[in-house]
Amino acid sequence: MADDTGARLAAVPEPTTSLQNAAPEKAADGYLERRTLRRGSAGWLLLTGLGVAYVVSGDFSGWNVGLAQGGFGGLAIATVLMGAMYACLVFSLAELSAILPTAGGGYGFARRALGTWGGFLTGTAILIEYVLAPAAIAIFIGDYVESLHLFGLTSGWPVYLACFVVFIGIHLWGVGEALSFSLVVTAIAVIALIVFAAGAFTGFDPANLDDIAVDTSAAGASSWLPLGFLGIWAAFPFGMWFFLGVEGVPLAAEEAKDPVHSVPRALSISMGILVLLALVTFLASTGARGADAIKDAGNPLVVALEGDPGLSWLKTFVNYAGLAGLVASFFSLIYAGSRQLFALSRAGYLPRFLSLTSKRKAPYLGLLIPGAIGFALAAATGNGPRMLNMAVFGATISYALMALSHIVLRRREPGLERPYRTPGGIVTSSVAFVLALSALVATFLVDKDAAFIALAVYAVALAYFAFYSRHHLVASAPEEEFAALAEAEAELSRD
Repeated sequence: MADDTGARLAAVPEPTTSLQNAAPEKAADGYLERRTLRRGSAGWLLLTGLGVAYVVSGDFSGWNVGLAQGGFGGLAIATVLMGAMYACLVFSLAELSAILPTAGGGYGFARRALGTWGGFLTGTAILIEYVLAPAAIAIFIGDYVESLHLFGLTSGWPVYLACFVVFIGIHLWGVGEALSFSLVVTAIAVIALIVFAAGAFTGFDPANLDDIAVDTSAAGASSWLPLGFLGIWAAFPFGMWFFLGVEGVPLAAEEAKDPVHSVPRALSISMGILVLLALVTFLASTGARGADAIKDAGNPLVVALEGDPGLSWLKTFVNYAGLAGLVASFFSLIYAGSRQLFALSRAGYLPRFLSLTSKRKAPYLGLLIPGAIGFALAAATGNGPRMLNMAVFGATISYALMALSHIVLRRREPGLERPYRTPGGIVTSSVAFVLALSALVATFLVDKDAAFIALAVYAVALAYFAFYSRHHLVASAPEEEFAALAEAEAELSRD
């Protein structure tokens, strides 16, 4: 039975039945045929580029605010802990994605392990991350465009609108073209980070690392921990910015070549690249100019170079490269959000029309509607940091639930066929689970208003599920069929 299950899940199954309370679409109506993605469009290289693209903008800006929260030592410890969380999570997701290679990603994993409530809780948390993060990045793109004096534009709604229209348009063109574009832009951003580090390290001075004034009233305060032990915890969300989004690679599973092997491979390689980029960016920036000088900067890499007049050319280069990095993350996060929305809608957790696909197999409403919401939020608020903290709130909830899904499946179904196995087993996913919960609490330390706003949005979504959509699920959706098959096998084994 295990071999048969793996074969059926390598592609979207044909329509079978619908749940007792499902809405009127029948198998004969071609429900799934109108909700299919273009298979085989991405190999491991494009998927690796996607994993790095999700994250690379975080190397150019945002992480440095953690210096203001915890100083160099506090942010360094937070980054190591959050890096460990992501590494453990990535290894856990590699196993889960090999078991269930569908567009559902985190929702699909949790649906199998934790039931419909677990699936919806996880999928909704991921959506909060992937709808709000592009809105925040659009604002940052506007700031870069203005600082570079491009086309005489100033940061505002015309820039945000252009971002959403142009890059959603590329996604509507086709997934293969979209991921190829993302890979090229991401490569430019990564090369720029390496060139930046090479230049910044020429002025590296260890004394610059701990030059933030010490708050003597804070418990455990020192030059390395100027805001004390609590500063480490408060820096967690900013340590995450070096890795935030890499967990979205499994959302491309239905469009990947050989997803059972290519997705785990891409996850592992992209995580390794991100760890190296985080290390060199953090050390080079802080050591070149000083933690105090860059802790509040909107473009910390450029500020880090201001102490050396001979590197003015590099400042200009990094400015443009920062724009490329922001574009890469913005572009890829739109992709991830559309695929998570597509999977939840296809299974009936969200309105089903959102999962309809075009002739080019793109979930057009799943791209356009979140894009419209993101544009409206960017234009109305202009507050990128707050939206990013809300995105981190959703991300940490999803991480905890995905790690828990790995633990549950390992314990409940030890005999399940696993083409890839997580090193360390449930110890690895348990570490991810504990650290994710710690990071969730840290979002309230940084901006409790943002965290409570995200919590309110989450509560409204859960009310929709509780009172309506859980009674109208579609059993023929891949993730639902996989869970139903598992339940039937368990029932047979009990008999």
